[in-house]
Amino acid sequence: MKRRTALTTAVAALAAPALALGAAESAQAQTAFARGADISSLAKSEAKGGVYMWADGWREDAIWILQKSGVNWIRLKVWVNPADGYNNKTHVVNVAKRARAAGMNVLVDFHYTDTWADPGAQTKPAAWANYSVAQLKTAIYNHTADVLGAMVSAGAAPQMVQVGNELNAGMLWPTGRYDQLDNLAQFLISGASAVRATVPAAKVMLHLAEGGNNSVFRWFFDAMQARGVTWDTIGASYYPYWHGSLSGLQSNLNDMASRYGKPVYVVETAYPFNPGDRDGFGNIISAATPVSGYPASYTGQSNMLTAIANVVKAVPNGRGAGVFWWEATWTAVTGNGWDPYDPNSKNGWENQALFDFAWKATPALKTLGTL
Repeated sequence: MKRRTALTTAVAALAAPALALGAAESAQAQTAFARGADISSLAKSEAKGGVYMWADGWREDAIWILQKSGVNWIRLKVWVNPADGYNNKTHVVNVAKRARAAGMNVLVDFHYTDTWADPGAQTKPAAWANYSVAQLKTAIYNHTADVLGAMVSAGAAPQMVQVGNELNAGMLWPTGRYDQLDNLAQFLISGASAVRATVPAAKVMLHLAEGGNNSVFRWFFDAMQARGVTWDTIGASYYPYWHGSLSGLQSNLNDMASRYGKPVYVVETAYPFNPGDRDGFGNIISAATPVSGYPASYTGQSNMLTAIANVVKAVPNGRGAGVFWWEATWTAVTGNGWDPYDPNSKNGWENQALFDFAWKATPALKTLGTL
């Protein structure tokens, strides 16, 4: 990792070419292995006083620390009308502009809700609660096109777009739930159509959790394919303490890549560098060794990331396309917690960020940047 002396002399040299990325260079960057970081929490962290440092204590903008460490993609989630005013169009556009200015590609993750969307919760936005299927299709299209259009206008067009987040159980419950597959397919077609109309060069991703669960992946993608949904890339969440063995992940990614002929990404993963917590609020993962052979330590965090990346890189025919660390910048900043409705909310994830309890980059950041 670069030290202070290297940073102070390199900033100008790094910034100029990043700002001047041409179309050919951008296309080349897009095809490189994605060394990605989800930084959806960053804008709120900064507003609440969060700071980010190199391992030697030198403070710098988190996006530039990521970029200089070798991260080449960032991921940002979008909520429709969040209670805290973050993860909305304005903040996504602003952070995406910063990432593009640093030469990084951008993946936008549409949740189609006002709060968290995952296999256990896919609540309709409050404003859409009583919409018919037809109205929901229109709302999805308009929301997607509105956010992406703002990004294009700001010079921060994304290179990839997720239509939905962790769709194992569908979206927009109950209308687009897993037992309403025809509706779900129409919603995904509507979102994908908005992406292609607004940012034609962007890749459309569909994303499931449980990266080691091949039966769920086959069920979902077969069902969507049969109903006319099209996509360009497949995203999987893989948290090794929840989602099965590395060998199971390998088998599933290999099958997805060959069965559908698409690039595959582990688009969410994380692992703790410490079993403790920084803010007095219990963490989601607090075991000393969450997965056998990988302690909750700096070394364990780096080694787990390397193991996951090796799985992705082993997918045949070069279709293993990249790895994204989930919430790399979500440190223990009071008010930047889980609950967007609580201004004093605390975090349950800070021991899995890529910045430690002293706000310094963990060794796994360098691992991510050199995959």
